[in-house]
Amino acid sequence: MPHMKRAPLLTLLLALGTPAADARVRLGEPLPAHPWTTPDREVIVVYSHDCGDLGELWGAVLAAGLPVRAVNAEDVAAPAPSGVNVWRGPEATAFARALRVGAYPTVLLVQGGRVLNAWEGNFGGDLGLATRS
Repeated sequence: MPHMKRAPLLTLLLALGTPAADARVRLGEPLPAHPWTTPDREVIVVYSHDCGDLGELWGAVLAAGLPVRAVNAEDVAAPAPSGVNVWRGPEATAFARALRVGAYPTVLLVQGGRVLNAWEGNFGGDLGLATRS
């Protein structure tokens, strides 16, 4: 069977659909107060300085083709890819805590200002999809 190329948005949605242990973010809830205008659909990455190398995660998120928001919580600056505006400071940490984020990084798929799906925890480059040759 020839190798099939997956659509980036589909890959992200499948990745977010993978159940996360101890996820506390509640699906369907509206986002807490934030400083940006909410488009119809967006991806929000909530992370902290101690997440390690998030290069593969950022790559998967950016490939989805949706607006991406970065929330750098816990008061220690950590980088995000160029072109992604990062929200930092006490308000960003309050946002993460109001969401009840259970682990950093957390990736949220948001539609209409409400959490549609959430993925929490370590990212090792595996989106939980079986690859076929």
